[in-house]
Amino acid sequence: MVETVTDSEQTTEKAVPGSPLAQRPHQSGPFVGSEVGRLRQVIVHRPGVELLRLTPETKHDLLFDDLLWVRRAQEEHDQFCHVLREAGADVLYLDTLLTETLSVPQARQFVLDHTFDERLFGPAAAPLLRELADSMPHADLAELVISGLTKRELLELTAEPRSVVIHALAMDDLVVAPLPNHLFTRDASCWVYDGVAVNSMQKPARIREAITYEAIYRWHPRFASTSWQRWSDGLTDGQATVEGGDVLVLGDGAVLVGMSERTTPQGVERLAKRLFAEGSADRVVALSMPKSREFMHLDTVMTMVDERSFIEYAGLGTLPSYTITPRENGVDPELKIQDHPPERMHAAIADALGLDHLRILTPEQDLHSAAREQWDDGCNALALEPGVVITYDRTPTSNAFLRDSGIEVHEVPGAELGRGRGGPRCMSCPTQRDPV
Repeated sequence: MVETVTDSEQTTEKAVPGSPLAQRPHQSGPFVGSEVGRLRQVIVHRPGVELLRLTPETKHDLLFDDLLWVRRAQEEHDQFCHVLREAGADVLYLDTLLTETLSVPQARQFVLDHTFDERLFGPAAAPLLRELADSMPHADLAELVISGLTKRELLELTAEPRSVVIHALAMDDLVVAPLPNHLFTRDASCWVYDGVAVNSMQKPARIREAITYEAIYRWHPRFASTSWQRWSDGLTDGQATVEGGDVLVLGDGAVLVGMSERTTPQGVERLAKRLFAEGSADRVVALSMPKSREFMHLDTVMTMVDERSFIEYAGLGTLPSYTITPRENGVDPELKIQDHPPERMHAAIADALGLDHLRILTPEQDLHSAAREQWDDGCNALALEPGVVITYDRTPTSNAFLRDSGIEVHEVPGAELGRGRGGPRCMSCPTQRDPV
């Protein structure tokens, strides 16, 4: 059983052989060597028109619990990015990357082909919408892909297509659905050591987000000119879904994955097999989580704040876990799976890290206060370097406890951003982070 320890206690590393790639020092290309090493480069998405598409009628289908005041959310996001830059991180904006990517003809064709599918728009409207989109400048097309398009806006650009699909819509109904969850850049793609997983998303509202990342990583000069692995499931991979909020890069070849309401066991096994086949990681610990909205992703209940410490929601408890490692069988690696009882959860993670024990940081508070802070992303910390994190200011108890535990905390406003049910870690997709 793993004990809760104080800052003065020391850990003894075990002799666990790590992946050589996990030890690669910082370089100019994409590489994420840990969860808490110095953050060098990160993709974010500033809130935009897509969030104005949220209404009381559409918000649940678009996976939001509330409506955001977009102008204030933009101000809060700007302060978040300011803290990232002050810490030395190169901040890349998703819409800018997409606009630049669309200048590459192959990328433009890819985005158009995968956005205007006749299975979504019908055979009458799909080619006409695609032709209209293809006539747009790069920035306007990027805006259309992310922010969507209503029938009223469509008719301002062209005559109404002779399409049952379009004709049946009311004037302010959406023709092209927006992607408001692009705010949470962590989920649709996540970098793991020397490669990136472009993820098959669990919810229909998020499936198209993978198109954006697939195009950027294939054709944007910043990524296309460097060498790295890409593990892509395209738009859908059936039941084998993985989302980046469930994936923690522990370091030294170890990966922690939550099997949540969004990430399935099938997805975890496929990701592990791909990581092992390329030598990018050599062990994956999977946690079997409750399948509910409040436990949406692993990083909503547990994030790493230094080399051996996690902030953890008191209501998480202990969970069944599995350690997955490669087992050679001829040429292709199979999976060796060891299951652990709930009381061994923390020990399994510590073993993967090569530590005797972890430091689990859980503020002492009553049940209702703990649940409120978890809902407000009190456990969703983004590490800037070991022992230095960004959190929302709306979680004062968690922030004070982190400081008392020796963690340096940079608070950013989250009154509006927090309504989206995602904190600083959710809003960031690191593409360069040092090992530890």
